[in-house]
Amino acid sequence: MSSAPFTYEPVGATRDDLTFCPPGFRPMLVRTRLGEGHAVFRRAAEAVLTWEMHRELGVGLDATAGRAAPGVEVTVTLAGVVKAPCRIIWTTEEPRRAGWAYGTLEGHPECGEEAFVVDRTGDGTVWLTVAAFSKPAKWYAKAGGPATRGFQHAYARRCGTVLKRLCENEPES
Repeated sequence: MSSAPFTYEPVGATRDDLTFCPPGFRPMLVRTRLGEGHAVFRRAAEAVLTWEMHRELGVGLDATAGRAAPGVEVTVTLAGVVKAPCRIIWTTEEPRRAGWAYGTLEGHPECGEEAFVVDRTGDGTVWLTVAAFSKPAKWYAKAGGPATRGFQHAYARRCGTVLKRLCENEPES
């Protein structure tokens, strides 16, 4: 595990409030309905916690552990060239909520934090929430302007689409 510092403050802010966004950053919140019931929740939670959802997205993913845990380092590679190094800040595995967040490290095109959380509401509906606050860190992220934001939102929506597909064969209960 490296001791490289995070590239932003406040580290861990998404743990208690997925809508939090510090001054100077841009918020993102994308929710996708995955289905209903405990089986869908468990399947979705495992896919998020074990990187399966990310791998099914078709991005490169290199992690220092097979499951999300605080301190695990993760590098996501986009299109085989853009490397995005991060470190897991927090995880949660509760009966109705599971997920994690990572923060950016030096070399990431953006600066900020992103969380992937599966939750099962009181009526049994299962949701994926992808929440982030970020700002450009690399010249090409800055130059991309609105297109960079569009890519981030498309990526978050794709996470929901992929996870929903992974959960399709789970019985609703």
